[in-house]
Amino acid sequence: MSHRGRWLAGTFTSTVAAGLLVTGGALAPPPRVGSGSDAGTEVAVGAYLHYGSPGVERMEEFSRWLGGTELRAGHTYLPGDTWSNIEGAPDSLRSWARWRNARADRLFVLNVPMLEHHEAGVPDARVAELIRSGARGEYDHHFRRLATRLVDLGVPDTVIVLGWEMNGFDYTHRCRPDPESWKGYWRRIVAAMRAVEGQRFRFDFAPNRGGDAIAWTSCYPGDDVVDVIGMDTYDQAPGRTFDEQVAQPYGLQQQVDFAKAHGKRISYPEWGLFRNGDNPEYMRRMLAWIAEHKPLYHSITDYCPHGVWQCGQNPRSSGVFRESLSAARGHGGPFGSGRGGYGVRPWN
Repeated sequence: MSHRGRWLAGTFTSTVAAGLLVTGGALAPPPRVGSGSDAGTEVAVGAYLHYGSPGVERMEEFSRWLGGTELRAGHTYLPGDTWSNIEGAPDSLRSWARWRNARADRLFVLNVPMLEHHEAGVPDARVAELIRSGARGEYDHHFRRLATRLVDLGVPDTVIVLGWEMNGFDYTHRCRPDPESWKGYWRRIVAAMRAVEGQRFRFDFAPNRGGDAIAWTSCYPGDDVVDVIGMDTYDQAPGRTFDEQVAQPYGLQQQVDFAKAHGKRISYPEWGLFRNGDNPEYMRRMLAWIAEHKPLYHSITDYCPHGVWQCGQNPRSSGVFRESLSAARGHGGPFGSGRGGYGVRPWN
């Protein structure tokens, strides 16, 4: 999904009030599938609410809307317009670091572009040149600076969603123009960041669901430089139904199978509604999928048209989300005992 849309998401606060009116009591929740209280399988709930400091402030508001369910995954993006921003220049990182360090069990999830001008419509031939330069180590210093900044801010365990949606057509850090060099470039970045003293980063490989411009398996850089197998998935083609989104080539099932074969946890850094509008059936099925497969974390994209709280145009889906993740459901759910999960009682 377009990063530009995330920048604009900060203007959507007027829709929050509409989202607060949702009850969803008439909608059946996803199935209850277990307590999930084991630390090895507990799922961190997150939401993308704004790229900067307002996103941190809205975490608490969103949690209250969920009846006290804690958002343990804080998710934001570095701007990809200039190298200085990719190096961690945005001052809002300080706010995110304070949020992360307020509780030991929180995750800070940071999407990191691999190249500057990453939404500038750079042609394939130029992308291939840039990727090859990266694979030769010409940009290593930018990522060492980012790693140093994160360590200095006290977030050395950040989950780095590096070069996300690399199998697509749009971002300058896309893989298709030169897959072999792209994999080499990923490896250079990980090596540069892991070389910084004190780091404990985890690197999340997160393609779009489906085939898109290239099979995402063709871009996988290796088990030694990937810690999590993520996927960005929205309610849109390819896949008219949720079952098709699961079963399609390079879809949700293949992600789960690939991660298991490589001994990795999965994640959903971006997910939400889209082309099919207010679709409570999609919401139920996606939440049930998450409960069954227990990703490290998931983060709904919470602005229109994808979201459930800051977007008032999806009231039925919002009701499902709120009811399913509400801390008021009276039991520990698959997102961790006492932190929200799939309930069996309607929100009231």
